[in-house]
Amino acid sequence: MYRKHHNGQLSIEEFHVPFGGTLDPDNRWVLFSRLVLWEELEETYAPQFNPTTGAPAKPVRLAFGALFIKQRLGLSDEETVEQIRENAYMQFFLGFAGYSSKSPFDPSMMVHFRKRFSEEDLKRINELIAERGKAMVIEAMSSLPDDNDSDDPGADAVNQKSLDDFVKPADWPEDKNWGTLTIDASCTPADITYPTDLKLLNEARESTERIIDDLCDQHMDFRKHRPRYDRGKARAVFLNVAKQKKPRRRKIKAAIRRQLDYLQRNLDTIDALIVAGAGLSGLKTHWWQKLLVISELHRQQSILLYAKTRSIPDRIVNLVQRQVRPIVRGKARAAVEFGAKISVSVRNGFAFLHRISWDPYSEGEDLIPQAKKYKHEHGCYPERICADRIYITTKNRNFCTRNNIRLSGKRLGRPPKDPEINAAHKQQLSADQRRRNEVEGVFGSGKRKYSLRLIMARLTKGAETSISMGFLVMCAEKILRLLRLFFVTIFAWFYSWQWPGSSWVVLRNICLLETVKSPVTA
Repeated sequence: MYRKHHNGQLSIEEFHVPFGGTLDPDNRWVLFSRLVLWEELEETYAPQFNPTTGAPAKPVRLAFGALFIKQRLGLSDEETVEQIRENAYMQFFLGFAGYSSKSPFDPSMMVHFRKRFSEEDLKRINELIAERGKAMVIEAMSSLPDDNDSDDPGADAVNQKSLDDFVKPADWPEDKNWGTLTIDASCTPADITYPTDLKLLNEARESTERIIDDLCDQHMDFRKHRPRYDRGKARAVFLNVAKQKKPRRRKIKAAIRRQLDYLQRNLDTIDALIVAGAGLSGLKTHWWQKLLVISELHRQQSILLYAKTRSIPDRIVNLVQRQVRPIVRGKARAAVEFGAKISVSVRNGFAFLHRISWDPYSEGEDLIPQAKKYKHEHGCYPERICADRIYITTKNRNFCTRNNIRLSGKRLGRPPKDPEINAAHKQQLSADQRRRNEVEGVFGSGKRKYSLRLIMARLTKGAETSISMGFLVMCAEKILRLLRLFFVTIFAWFYSWQWPGSSWVVLRNICLLETVKSPVTA
């Protein structure tokens, strides 16, 4: 059951602080609370529950806010609850009426919170937050004083700050393209060990031995079906090869063949126990689900042992996170990564998640859908699309030519003989490549600051929610940086009014610092 709550933001004065005083209105969690659209979130969250039956569910503000805090600070579920319990600003962000030293919920509830927000819902919320953030930035810019008579170069710098980089002008022609779309793909690695065939088969053998022991404990007569091989010797066969630094391929195949034989005997034993009356219902859900994955692993490894190829569709690389697939990236440090492949677009400075796929795919096919998405939101196609070479296909070139979109990359045919035109083309190509670094900065920031380097959630739904929340938090942080930059700009203007010699230096240093530290806002 879900009871709708009043999500109107409490004022700082109304928030009860037992140790006296009031909260700081410029605190980041106070600003985040104004940025998130709580009413729209509740419209998505409430229909998942029966309105009259069951125990009352946690409010949407508590559920979403806890996920936001966890993703922003890169915490575990347990540490997230502790931080909320100790921090009054976080409790204000979650909609509490006052500070409380009690834990708001059990850490295990974070698993359920991740299941209740779909990927599409979080994408929509991300876009709504970006629109609301742009409106807040426009309001902040409108408060900038217009002083055209000032001789201070800082005033010229303020006038040069325009919102045309990420807000479409109202008088823009309808038949003219506007803006820049930057796209690229990456991988968000899952929290698994590096998989090898021998290691997976050894883990599968040990898991089936555990299942056999649990089934044999159901009745004394079932113990006669236990396989009669030495488990210590089976493990020694695995360690004999696994401990070698560079074992020969012949030894690896021999060890794999032995582990497959042990695993086949265990699977046959489990079938015999089921026929004798043992019930898989007596096992925990974790174990019989793992048994299904082991059966598929045995089938795949049996094919790969005698096949000439080393690839197979839907290859299993982990017994618990069975959704994870190998993603070939071609990077120098890691040619293959294991996790979800994501497609990301940066639309005029704001990063948005376009696609999450656990199976490998060619990212070149995402250019046309993302361009159409851009047109649906802004009413026109982008003026240019900055992308990697893998996106520059014949199909994508023809699409961009038909819609008057400039696609980054080298032009087809011979270079022009006119040196000035050739130099202009090279300069334009260099500018597009520099702009494409924007999306690379998004990946770097997401993996360093927003926990996208290693996805700790094991369930498919939880992992997808964690990835989507990472980009949502990144967008909110981008807006917060812009607001702070404009607030400092206003302060610099008033500072220059009293001391007109030094404001330009202060404002220039602020802008340079923002550009260097935040490649997303470049």
